[in-house]
Amino acid sequence: MKMLKSLVCTLFFFGVQAAMAQIPSGVYTADVDNVRHEIKINDGYFIYSEYESNPAEFIRTLGGFAQVENTLGGEKLVVLLEFNSQYEQDSVRQLSIPVSMKDETLHLDWFAKLQLTPIKKTAQDLDGQWLFATRGPDKGQERRGEANTRKTLKYLQDGRFQWVAYDTNDMKFSGTGGGNYSAVNGVYVEQIEYFSRNNSRVGASLEFNYEVKGNDWHHTGKSSKGEPMYEIWSRRPTSE
Repeated sequence: MKMLKSLVCTLFFFGVQAAMAQIPSGVYTADVDNVRHEIKINDGYFIYSEYESNPAEFIRTLGGFAQVENTLGGEKLVVLLEFNSQYEQDSVRQLSIPVSMKDETLHLDWFAKLQLTPIKKTAQDLDGQWLFATRGPDKGQERRGEANTRKTLKYLQDGRFQWVAYDTNDMKFSGTGGGNYSAVNGVYVEQIEYFSRNNSRVGASLEFNYEVKGNDWHHTGKSSKGEPMYEIWSRRPTSE
């Protein structure tokens, strides 16, 4: 069963790039009544996050492989979810959302009528999707890969980052956090805007070192507890 689910997700993933061209790659945001709605979309992958800024309060996130389908009722954004922070409450594994682009504005007729505008495009060294592989240093030890249902994803695009820990087998959600980031000359900095496990962490700025070796991102520095940290993240394949 696990192999079948993995095959279905893989086939869905590698078949979506042409359809997703109808929604330009980017990070789209809307602020409504002190709630930030953020959508990140690229390479057939979609992430939605919702949180309050003041006071800081994480609300929800969900994401997965996406494509735009033409139906009699118009275009719909269909998302096969890998994670859903509210899965225990709503059991939702797939989305089908009426969608349209008007100029540069992304319109979604979802739980509310959302109008999201793109943020400035900013290319940096670590842009893309990364999956946690192993603790460093690399000595040929076993790694977590795409076939493992237990995943930690780090998604970086246009100066925005988000990590999500989840299990695709039972849709168990373990946590997420995100905000702004920069990656310049081997120094990686995260500025936290939301954190599902502890809202008091919002506003923190974390600095690490990074080095890209082939398809691996070597992420080193100190943890939030001040302890030495060495993680290796592997670049997630895209359909390009």
